[in-house]
Amino acid sequence: MRFIVIAAVAGVGVVGGGIPLVASCGGAQPTPTRGVIESDVGDWSFRRYQSVLDVEVWVRDNTAVAHTASYASKEAEKRGKLGETDVVNAFVTRYQSDIGVERALVQFVRRLASESSYKVSEQDVGGVRLIEIRGSGEAWAMWPARAHVIKIGGPGLGAIPEAIISAYGERYPSRLKEGALDAPMPLPDTATRKGAK
Repeated sequence: MRFIVIAAVAGVGVVGGGIPLVASCGGAQPTPTRGVIESDVGDWSFRRYQSVLDVEVWVRDNTAVAHTASYASKEAEKRGKLGETDVVNAFVTRYQSDIGVERALVQFVRRLASESSYKVSEQDVGGVRLIEIRGSGEAWAMWPARAHVIKIGGPGLGAIPEAIISAYGERYPSRLKEGALDAPMPLPDTATRKGAK
């Protein structure tokens, strides 16, 4: 299984019209209208926004749309050359409701952990409880938030920048429970799907 990677390029490309602002998910910072942070984050320059039709973590009866952003190392931009390790991608999948999101993510990462090509572990980075996934030359951090799944990383990265993880964690606080990889699977949501928000 290969992860989708959006490469930073000169200029901005937009696919689709995005979606309207939904209710804030809480946290110290407001939830971005188009899901991702469309501004510089620390030593990383915002380079590109894109809406993606392919949703990686599927939740039954819970429609979602994914938004992506690419960030380039400011130091690499000054050098005038971007390499694989100078680009970080952020994917924000926004669901219609919170129902089933955490369970679906835990199932997804456990499936990756069962494949020999991936190393999956729980981490706490910049105050964000997350799952780190490494394999096939890529490194990713993923966590569930209220009605969202956040994924940050890219190919060739030795470490995923803490500044970007923290910035997204402030807008999308992690709901990942400690021991999620080994604990019994989260129970299916008992809330009635009809009318759940």
